[in-house]
Amino acid sequence: MTDPFDIVIFGGSGDLALRKLIPALYKAFTAEELAEGTRIFTTTRSEEATARYLETAQDSLQEFLVAEEFNDTKWAAFKALLFPVTLDIANRDAGWKELKSALNTLPDATRIFYLATPPAVFGACCKHLSEEGLISEYSRLVVEKPLGYDAKSAEAINNEIATYFEEKSIYRIDHYLGKETVQNLLALRFTNLIFEQLWDAKSIDHVQITIAETVGLEGRAGFYNEAGALRDMVQNHLLQLLSLVAMESPHTMNAENIQMEKIKVLEALRPITGADVMKNT
Repeated sequence: MTDPFDIVIFGGSGDLALRKLIPALYKAFTAEELAEGTRIFTTTRSEEATARYLETAQDSLQEFLVAEEFNDTKWAAFKALLFPVTLDIANRDAGWKELKSALNTLPDATRIFYLATPPAVFGACCKHLSEEGLISEYSRLVVEKPLGYDAKSAEAINNEIATYFEEKSIYRIDHYLGKETVQNLLALRFTNLIFEQLWDAKSIDHVQITIAETVGLEGRAGFYNEAGALRDMVQNHLLQLLSLVAMESPHTMNAENIQMEKIKVLEALRPITGADVMKNT
């Protein structure tokens, strides 16, 4: 079990929060993995959404959990951890003081700031957190892909959030890496002598990576109009899987060494040109 902490989910009424984060926290709570005293703050942009948030969260749990995982008794205990807050990330005068007041009732708690928002507001959110004095050496920042629109904007976002958080406190999340099959890939490759010896160009003809999604846009049309499937799926999920398939064995199985081996794979890739892409298929 962890020590108690505060987590603030910016974009608490969005698809990511309701489909993934709230259900994950609920399952951690019911598995007794959250210490007593842990608090979950969620931000929404309207008073109406805040007032209905507990009802909305309950609906999302019933929709996205398997039936036996949800029951009224567990929900009654879990919702006591939820603290919805009305807040406009871009406007420091809209809810930030209220969030600060709520968090500062436990000033020494470890704080996790989860930006389940468009990347365009990552910098503004970090800036306001700093201006309100809510960042400490024990604070952590979690950001989701896609990190920007292109290399230039990704670099700008990284530089901006680094103004307020040390690199060791920043967690860039690709939720595909949390899938059981993906996690098992490392074990299959590097703890199994049979596969490790055969995992080379002499034994493998080619590799085809298929992501068979069954979920549609589900309210994310605005995001897809801006980002597109290539940025949403290929430059993160697919390249992460490609790196795990093609990387050499790291010296030790820690995050830093795995990251180094992934980078070597990415640096070795041939850039795709227009001539390589089939159009109007």
